[in-house]
Amino acid sequence: MSMFDKLAEVEDRFRDLEVQLADPDVLAKQQVFLKLAKERADIEELVATYREYQKTANELAENAPLLREADADLRQMAKEEEQRLLARREELDGKLKVLLLPKDKNDDKNIVLEIRAGTGGEEAALFAADLFRMYGRFAERKQWRVELLSLSEAAAGGIKEVIAMISAPTSGKVYSELKYESGVHRVQRVPETEAQGRIHTSAATVAVLPEAEDVDVKIEEKDLRIEVMRSGGPGGQSVNTTDSAVQIMHIPSGIIVRCQQEKSQHKNRATAMRILKTKLLDIEREKQESAEREARRSQVGSGDRSEKIRTYNFPQDRVTDHRIGLTRHNIQKFMDGDLQDVIDALRAHHQAELLKGET
Repeated sequence: MSMFDKLAEVEDRFRDLEVQLADPDVLAKQQVFLKLAKERADIEELVATYREYQKTANELAENAPLLREADADLRQMAKEEEQRLLARREELDGKLKVLLLPKDKNDDKNIVLEIRAGTGGEEAALFAADLFRMYGRFAERKQWRVELLSLSEAAAGGIKEVIAMISAPTSGKVYSELKYESGVHRVQRVPETEAQGRIHTSAATVAVLPEAEDVDVKIEEKDLRIEVMRSGGPGGQSVNTTDSAVQIMHIPSGIIVRCQQEKSQHKNRATAMRILKTKLLDIEREKQESAEREARRSQVGSGDRSEKIRTYNFPQDRVTDHRIGLTRHNIQKFMDGDLQDVIDALRAHHQAELLKGET
């Protein structure tokens, strides 16, 4: 089936959905209406682009006879219009090819963000805290919500591990924006504690996991070992004197999740279960995508969290993304959450690689 046959089918489906959504019987069934409305929204941009492509093609056909007019001025005007329309048609053709690429079913989901200090001791923990702030500032720019789920602080003020939920009030496509951030982030800078001004290299790992929904993961109670304990802060200090911290072990997978952010045991248990479900969903997603990832290991977006993806070099005031060879300067602006252009470049590169596979 050609691209335009597919587009014609999608447009027919769009028209059918518009008719159904105007049907009083459908309007009376909320779940059915919402499902159809989402399907319509998912293909609306594709249909609008296809219709603009058709309009441009028709204008080219209407302009063609003017290229043969006797009047030289009229022919020149027609030639300029043809060039404009041809450029627009080519632009729309490229956009249609991208819009027809297979969609990641997780793109519309909120995420669980995990950041862990890696090699480098206290400096790695400080860098992990910097990364968490960076993503928090990026979320602010997007008007997303950041909910702290779990935090383990280092003695010097950094972060050993932090887990947070980032969500959008509407369909903000959080996972779509941040999914390429998974991996090892390396920093090169002079630590505040370094008296001789030597540059240290340390690292932190970032994991971006699509939030699991109840329909995605089913967990049997018999597969859980749940313990409650008193919360502890940095250096072992007590956060409170009640048994509110909750640790859940998923026996089949061996995954252990601990949450102590809330004073309520019930809230900590609910949060721990959200994290556990998301981790289990990520395991299933990794299994399903492992073969595909092996086939495109050199491409962007593999999600391999053992891979060094980016270096933050403070002395040289640069950030380098190793997957696409992109270097940006003004590192402080980047660390303040201004990373949209890098995210867009990663997405564009990934789409280009997918388009190669389609040809």
